[in-house]
Amino acid sequence: MNTIKIHFLGASGTVTGSKFYLETPELNLMIDCGMFQGLKELRQQNWNPLPIDVSKIDLVLLTHGHLDHTGYLPRLLKEGFKGKIVGTAPTLAITRIILLDSAKIHEEEAEQANKEGYSKHNPALPLYTVKDAERTIDLFQSKEKDQWISLTEHIRYKFRYNGHIIGATFIELEIFGKLFVFSGDVGRLQDNLLESPERPKWADYLFVESTYGNKLHPEEDVEGILSDLIKTTIRERGNLIIPSFAVERLQSLMYLLWNLYKKNKIPNIPIFIDSPMGNNVLSVFEQFPHWHKLPMNEYRAMCNHFNIITSYGDTWKTIDDPRSKIVIAGSGMVTGGRVLTYLKQLIDIPSTAILLVGFQAEGTRGRQLLEGAYELKLFGKYYPIKAKIHHLESLSAHADQSELLHWMEDIENIPETVFLIHGESTSLDAFRVKIKDVHGWNVQIPKLNDIQEIFISN
Repeated sequence: MNTIKIHFLGASGTVTGSKFYLETPELNLMIDCGMFQGLKELRQQNWNPLPIDVSKIDLVLLTHGHLDHTGYLPRLLKEGFKGKIVGTAPTLAITRIILLDSAKIHEEEAEQANKEGYSKHNPALPLYTVKDAERTIDLFQSKEKDQWISLTEHIRYKFRYNGHIIGATFIELEIFGKLFVFSGDVGRLQDNLLESPERPKWADYLFVESTYGNKLHPEEDVEGILSDLIKTTIRERGNLIIPSFAVERLQSLMYLLWNLYKKNKIPNIPIFIDSPMGNNVLSVFEQFPHWHKLPMNEYRAMCNHFNIITSYGDTWKTIDDPRSKIVIAGSGMVTGGRVLTYLKQLIDIPSTAILLVGFQAEGTRGRQLLEGAYELKLFGKYYPIKAKIHHLESLSAHADQSELLHWMEDIENIPETVFLIHGESTSLDAFRVKIKDVHGWNVQIPKLNDIQEIFISN
């Protein structure tokens, strides 16, 4: 009898911090290694050592490059990890950008907190440094999708295309003849930039995200809503601020705005892209054209239409620019990045519009804005919210409940267990009920730090 121990070290009962550690008789591996975001009690967990012997992890497999799936990697090294970090080539390219950016932000925030004295810690320290991130990147090893990679006599894995962002996959992991399928984040069926996700055919143990397990994305006239919002912004001589994730969301927004302009649905309003990380991601789209749908001539024409900001000095010049304008800046959940500088200066002006375009995790500033907060804490001070807040839910890069069910419905066997992960409690429970009603499968919702033992006969 072979025993597999699965440790649910993140994205369990919550959306962020994806980490799943598997102990097997032949090898120990981790699926994803993400950072917690949102609620303070979750973020604090990023500072705690993991409740496992990190030095025994042989390998980390990454589903995709987002921070909540990769952002803990430098801490893993600090705790003693010395193995390889494996993903598709675009996933590793994205992860590299995200880790270096994250490290730089951690360093800058610690420096600013020490300078202005608003941290409870003396001194405030970064979660990890740029040097830590660089050491992490040295362990990267890329593998092709759709190929079985043998690790030991009885363990092999395969990356499968999953939409969501460039390079994203789900992982099929075969251990002693049983197939463990980790969904990562499942993309949309209809996406401007990416193909529809592939679907698993078999799963003995299925680990599936549930971000929108309780929701259906609304049928929105995205072009009409965007066009009206931009025209209103111009009429009111205001600014439209769009907090955006740097990966896929930014590029999707650029594509939408570029199309609106080409169709003469919006005037030639200046549009600024203020996301150093997002700018770097544009080069990944250039580097891996077979991973997205846009013809390269169209992609380059699109990029040339926007004002790409590179320096922080230009951020201030853009704020001071008296023209009505659109600014797209990170981060998407307003947890950090240059969007904070824009909001600090413009959030108390009634002619400012803020457009939220993706999932806003519990405890983030984006969630506060979405739920009608009257003030926002930025850089240790509170600012009254007089700007108009708008939300486009249908631009999410996550599958909704019907799309998740569609992703699962090609599975030919009855899984022994379905583990619902990467969701808030209401989403998890609603999705659990739905899967049981539709399929009658055994569904479990693991809690943070739960350990599940699975026994596989020889």
